[in-house]
Amino acid sequence: MATSGKVIRCRAAVAWAVGKELSVEEVEVAPPKAGEVRIKIVATGICHTDEHVLKGCFPNVEFPVILGHEGAGIVESVGEGVTSVKAGDKVIPLCVPQCGECSFCLNPESNHRFTCKGKQIHHYMWVSTFAEYTVVPEYAVAKIDPAAPLDKVCLLGCGFSTGYGAAINTAKVKPGSTCAIFGLGGVGLSVVMGCKAAGASRIIAVDINKDKFAKAKQLGATDCINPRDCQKPIQEVLTEMTGQGVDYSFEAIGLKETMIAALASCNMNTGICVMIGVPDSASEISLDPMLLLTGRTWKGSLLGGWKTRDCMPKLVSSYLEKKFNSDLLITHTLPFAKVNEGFELLRAGKSIRSVLLF
Repeated sequence: MATSGKVIRCRAAVAWAVGKELSVEEVEVAPPKAGEVRIKIVATGICHTDEHVLKGCFPNVEFPVILGHEGAGIVESVGEGVTSVKAGDKVIPLCVPQCGECSFCLNPESNHRFTCKGKQIHHYMWVSTFAEYTVVPEYAVAKIDPAAPLDKVCLLGCGFSTGYGAAINTAKVKPGSTCAIFGLGGVGLSVVMGCKAAGASRIIAVDINKDKFAKAKQLGATDCINPRDCQKPIQEVLTEMTGQGVDYSFEAIGLKETMIAALASCNMNTGICVMIGVPDSASEISLDPMLLLTGRTWKGSLLGGWKTRDCMPKLVSSYLEKKFNSDLLITHTLPFAKVNEGFELLRAGKSIRSVLLF
């Protein structure tokens, strides 16, 4: 392309400091170095993890930074030695690369290619999809079917894959089982979809926002419960509903209290609890060890347990084959300039996923 090897000036949403609104700025995006790929981002979802960073929950994230990690786009150019993708390919940037051992993964200074107003701007989770162009390592890119609609499959870059995979890969939900999902955001509702696809017979959705119950039932939930309407702790309610506790529980909020409740809601012999929600980085949990000694299993899941470069193209193919409908998670589509409006919808609990279009 005509821009290959040149600095590109484009729009990006820069987070200058904790607690500040994102500022849409003109940034300079340097060309990719050896082993890197520069991508023109077409669409990106707003994930609650981005909001955690803006609130200061992750002190290890350096500011100023360009957030966003749930995007899809088209390869603009590639650096020396890149062979798996070429200019013009549709791709999903991977916020959890499949490598994890090479010099790029281990080097904290890797792929710093943004500057704004003469200042270096940090990447976020390798990908920084809140920018019209971004540079990522080759192993953090998955080439996908050219027929894929980028404004839809961008959700597979994080939210949908995380929840759906937690049910399919991490918990390995069995047909006929009972499941409880704590938190009905984009990730939690994707867990609902995963549990349904796995053949669970009872899927209990738990949230304090009853406005999300209709969507949960549309996606496969059989029961919806607001803990604020209950006279007992939610784990006791779930145990009474199922007789012995659920077979699988999923925590998709990131609060210590709901993590313990999700674990306690499993049946004590063979129950499996999967943690998906992202807690504040300084969080610590105290629990009664008997919750585990009696037989429960407590597991964590990162991006649904997928081997990202191998599995992302297959997930996109499954989407195109209509094996699942992640489009139902998209409640708002906004122009990129309204990125802060998208965050306000998230904070108010009025959106499941807002997708920003460049």
